[in-house]
Amino acid sequence: MRLNCLLPAALVAVACLGSPALAQSGGFAPVIIVNDRAVTGYEFEQRRLFLRILGADPGTIETEAREGLIDDRLRLDAAAAAGIKLTDQQINSGMEEFAGRANLSTEQFLQAIGQAGVAPETFRDFVRAGLIWREVVRAKFGPKVAVSQSDADRATSVVAGRGKGPRVLISEILIPVTGGIYTEKALLAEQLVAEIRSDADFARVARLHSAAPSRNQGGQIGWIPLTNLPPQLRGIAAKMGNGQVSPPVQVAGAIAIIRMRGTSQGGDITPGDISIDYAELLIPGGRSAEALSEAARVRGEVDSCDDLYRVAKGLPAGQLKRQTLMQGQLPADVAREVAGLDDREVSTNLTRGNALVFLMLCKRSATQSSDYAALAEAAKAEAGVPVAVSESGVTPPPINPDLGFAKGPDLAAMRDELTNQRLGQLAESYLQDLKANAIIRTP
Repeated sequence: MRLNCLLPAALVAVACLGSPALAQSGGFAPVIIVNDRAVTGYEFEQRRLFLRILGADPGTIETEAREGLIDDRLRLDAAAAAGIKLTDQQINSGMEEFAGRANLSTEQFLQAIGQAGVAPETFRDFVRAGLIWREVVRAKFGPKVAVSQSDADRATSVVAGRGKGPRVLISEILIPVTGGIYTEKALLAEQLVAEIRSDADFARVARLHSAAPSRNQGGQIGWIPLTNLPPQLRGIAAKMGNGQVSPPVQVAGAIAIIRMRGTSQGGDITPGDISIDYAELLIPGGRSAEALSEAARVRGEVDSCDDLYRVAKGLPAGQLKRQTLMQGQLPADVAREVAGLDDREVSTNLTRGNALVFLMLCKRSATQSSDYAALAEAAKAEAGVPVAVSESGVTPPPINPDLGFAKGPDLAAMRDELTNQRLGQLAESYLQDLKANAIIRTP
């Protein structure tokens, strides 16, 4: 049974671990007491085995097991105090979700960890503590955490440093998933990964099964920040070497498979990393008083580039143009103007023929790949075009321009990420308060 990156080769070595000092005091005798809740030697040893399977650092497993079990008792105390309980269905769904990270069913996962001596109850208790803590945190802090669209927009900006740090060169396969067919698609993804032995194999699979705009390039996209990848894929990619293929990973609306083609430690954002999303509204009359007055009126009505679509409604095609280009690809006059603009600011210094150019900088970003604009145009051109059945009899899914990692996180994904970050910070602080006020002792 292949256990992907979640369950490493430690499965076969776990039996060689020595017995910890805490567990020597007796299988079911208490070794730690947290308030009135006991942790037995058996539970401690089980947690050690489970962490070993999950790839924890052997040098810190004993500490992680002890602290994790203490934290779990505190989490359960907090849930009881708040009157929060979980149903069996919630716990079973949580176990299924966790097992799914290794692309296994719950039964397969239990069988795998059972081979290393981990009991089903250990896995169930681990998942239960995590789930109930999530409910506690949501109930206590959820109403206090509000992330606006402006917050998310700022967090993806160059000013906020989004795009700094490590960058990766990958090929991608995004297999679309809709309700009720996840298991079928997960099995397909496993089969596809098993077929991939080379870059050519990956490209063939991408053309047949990916719904990302990059599929016509065999899944290849340009350099992107590592942070373009969702958190569940980010950690995997950071450990991959050139030529390696990831296990299938569930992301929003799809199952993702990536192949690593290059890595860079990155650092600060460079001009070559920056893309410019800008809009030009042509106002007849050149630099006449009437045209300048109309530009001032429009400026008073719009806060963002999206608002320009409302202003341009009913105008001739081509009078409003919006595009995204890498900074080095901008026309010289546009480059000079946007250099002095912040996001959503406007310039009226340019003309095109007998028209005044109302130029708005929509977004300066360092998250897009250099080929994103071409991919987006290709996806737009393919929209509505019937997809032909391949020679192998496979009908590729329709291209979804919102899939893929070349564009970077959208505002919805960024809001989720920021919300989870803030909740995580509040949860950690709350847990430390619980620990500081708890009575923790060893018998």
